[in-house]
Amino acid sequence: MAPTENLDVCLATLRDTDRDRYLACLLSPADRRNALAALYAFNAEIARIRDSVREALPGEVRMQWWRDLLEGSPHGDSQSHPVASALLETIERYRLPRSVLSNMIEARIFDLYDDPFEDRNALEGYAGETASALIQLASLVLSPEEAAASAEAAGHAGVAQAMAGMLLLMPLHRRRGQVYIPADMLSAAGLDRETFLEGTDRQRIGIAIELFAAHALDHIEKARRARISGNVFAAYLPVAISGPVITAARKAGAGVFEGEVQLSQLRRQWLLAKASFLKRF
Repeated sequence: MAPTENLDVCLATLRDTDRDRYLACLLSPADRRNALAALYAFNAEIARIRDSVREALPGEVRMQWWRDLLEGSPHGDSQSHPVASALLETIERYRLPRSVLSNMIEARIFDLYDDPFEDRNALEGYAGETASALIQLASLVLSPEEAAASAEAAGHAGVAQAMAGMLLLMPLHRRRGQVYIPADMLSAAGLDRETFLEGTDRQRIGIAIELFAAHALDHIEKARRARISGNVFAAYLPVAISGPVITAARKAGAGVFEGEVQLSQLRRQWLLAKASFLKRF
């Protein structure tokens, strides 16, 4: 498949599965758009594996397919897979570290199971190897010389972004029996996984959401104070949605189960465009 066709498939994947990063691609420098779309589409592919399997083992097999691709042992159909082909081309062109992408896959195995994070450190480790790593990889595409200087910002911004996503997806996660709030936060609110999923003690659930949201807001404030070069700021555009989502969740409390933190598509587009113009999220 030709590079332009690969790009079309990557953008279509994002348009259907990750609209915020799709719009962020369109707001990014044109000469880096193909590479960013490949990275974001890869992330979307591994993030949605849980949605396409009924049991964890088939999900792990699909994760292994991507891991084999990165380790140089691709399966026969990998070259005809447009996202895989675009990803490999991006890795080679921008000399991206394959180990970071492999660690991203490894971290995503957590999504296939229903156990909560043990504590905040486990949550931050997961977010660091997924959302933060994706920001840093995008930064390497945009400006390899300046990406390292923004590493602290990428770390905090990725944690905040991942936690905002968890709040947005909480109705879906609850239906699956998944809990992304760490066990130590649940315990501090007088809950455990089962009582949280039951959803009946809305006061205690509200406390758990408050603890989770406050932790996320702390990370986004630290990201805002950290140095971010204007040349890599496009990698941070999707983070512009996170602050309003986290604030809405803090206000909604147990209402997150009813999807009360969803922002309208128009507002999301405005937040992304504003961040792109001001170079600030």
